[in-house]
Amino acid sequence: MMWGYGSNMGWMMWLWGILLLAGIALLVLVAVRLSGTGRTHGGPPGPDAGRTRAQQILDERFARGELTAEEYHERLRVLGEDH
Repeated sequence: MMWGYGSNMGWMMWLWGILLLAGIALLVLVAVRLSGTGRTHGGPPGPDAGRTRAQQILDERFARGELTAEEYHERLRVLGEDH
């Protein structure tokens, strides 16, 4: 017995489930964006303020031990001269 759903209603149930999950994910995304999580509003600048992405990468590589102090300072000097 079909209980009134017809033979092609299985895919419709899957579609509604996927749409429901996508809607919930969208609501969470909008809520996070509106709350401003992870951003500073006003306040003092963070530790990376005024640093280029190249300098930040050098900082990260030095912190991981991929560069010696001499290599780190030499590369920072070269970056500073290019400006």
